[in-house]
Amino acid sequence: MTKGFHKIVKYPGWAFQVIDLHTHSIFSDGVLVPSESAQRAFAAGYKTIAVTDHGDYSNLDFMIPRIVKACTRITQKGNIQVIPGVELTHVDPSDIASLAAEARKLGAKIVIVHGETLTEPVPAGTNLAAIEAGVDILAHPGLIKDSEVKLAAEKGICLEITTRRGHSYTNGHVAQAARKYNAKLVLNNDAHTPGDYVGAKMAMNIARGAGLSDEEISVMFENSNKLIQRACA
Repeated sequence: MTKGFHKIVKYPGWAFQVIDLHTHSIFSDGVLVPSESAQRAFAAGYKTIAVTDHGDYSNLDFMIPRIVKACTRITQKGNIQVIPGVELTHVDPSDIASLAAEARKLGAKIVIVHGETLTEPVPAGTNLAAIEAGVDILAHPGLIKDSEVKLAAEKGICLEITTRRGHSYTNGHVAQAARKYNAKLVLNNDAHTPGDYVGAKMAMNIARGAGLSDEEISVMFENSNKLIQRACA
């Protein structure tokens, strides 16, 4: 077992196992309807994606039921599994817990919080509030504090390694801190456009660039699989 990480899983074919649990459609700032986004992901070799459009107080009740409907229909066709979710974005940290609970009631199976990336003015305290709220994934958490990584590990919250430009600046920091405290990681694209589905080879190389070994990368995909299993239970 690699030090600082959970069970090692080796996959026989990365191209058929790659997962993206952080994507956006026209329901926020993505450029594609969910069906085309899913088809683009499928063509790039993805077996599962989650549609996690940006949400706040204004749009959860409008957006999530429609995403649930689209994801259900797309998944029924059998090419790719599409899971409905949400990314709570730039909301006051004190509201994250209640908004996450509302999103789940509306049908979101994967709840992400837009973390304190270096490239956007995310409110201070967002990372901690997301972890305390028990969301599924803290996306691109920037220069996350050791105390927050330790708490994420204790609560089983996944921290994101991202292929998205800008947000990926701190991948190395996140990977190192996760290794130190045995926190769970997932690897996502934060896809907004067709070209954001980078595929298995590039995703793995970006993770390697963050200092992760192939064994640690395999664990990230296993963590994503566990989130999928929990979401579909």
